Amino acid sequence: MSAQHAEIPAETPDRARASLEALRTEIAKAVVGQDPAVTGLVVALLCRGHVLLEGVPGVAKTLLVRALAASLELDTKRVQFTPDLMPSDVTGSLVYDARTAEFSFQPGPVFTNLLLADEINRTPPKTQSSLLEAMEERQVTVDGVPRLLPDPFLVAATQNPVEYEGTYPLPEAQLDRFLLKLTVPLPDRQDEIDVLTRHAEGFNPRDLKAAGVRPVAGPADLEAARTAVATTSVSPEITGYVVDICRATRNSPSLTLGVSPRGATALLCTARAWAWLTGRDYVIPDDVKALALPTLRHRIQLRPEAEMEGVTADSVITSVLSHVPVPR
Repeated sequence: MSAQHAEIPAETPDRARASLEALRTEIAKAVVGQDPAVTGLVVALLCRGHVLLEGVPGVAKTLLVRALAASLELDTKRVQFTPDLMPSDVTGSLVYDARTAEFSFQPGPVFTNLLLADEINRTPPKTQSSLLEAMEERQVTVDGVPRLLPDPFLVAATQNPVEYEGTYPLPEAQLDRFLLKLTVPLPDRQDEIDVLTRHAEGFNPRDLKAAGVRPVAGPADLEAARTAVATTSVSPEITGYVVDICRATRNSPSLTLGVSPRGATALLCTARAWAWLTGRDYVIPDDVKALALPTLRHRIQLRPEAEMEGVTADSVITSVLSHVPVPR
């Protein structure tokens, strides 16, 4: 443990913020760049939300989540979503025990702190929906008996945006369960050179311990951070600003579906988390703007004619942000 951590009691917000900031350093030992995605994952942990990571193959989506898990003192499991995956393969099932002549519940991989749902859009809707109750209610009901999931609990799901053959697009109801949709872009030239240099020097993405990634934060830090985020003040002007942004999407001629009140609540939560991470105990308009794209891009639906003209969800939200008056 570092001297900085030794000086600050574990339960204080300052120690919690320092621990979560240290996550960036640890994850950077395995993943080059991708700071926005790292920040998004931390924000989701603070808001008790879930994250959808979208990017082409080979941009370190899975490695990013594995590095986050290795940097946290949390239990983690990975599920590779495939067309033949059954709901019970995720949630668990009743198993007959011949010794006791009774059925006992065998927990599935969803009973963990950090669940990596790899290529979630490759499994049929029936299995996708098995995550709905877990993500929203934080429990799993099997044979009529609800079973609580551990706390913290975060689903980090990945999907490929370019290869649609053999995939099952996530329905709006499930997309709305994700707090953030983070895009993981291709690295720039210097970052890609750094990636190759690391591999040439012996970096093994399957052995994060050898790369020096170690736990720097745990459940106590998360709980202290969440408590601090909950006390971050929000002025009536900021609340009105969030509502105005979300209402403006509902009037956009490019959309068939705008942001719901649940989306507005999510934006307020992520803005508070970002404000606290940056060292403030109050939210400013820039916090709302900083989290608007990842929080709202998956909660709107484009008109087919707008898509044909090259309009994207991000461009619509950016346009809304430029037109909604900013509180002073």
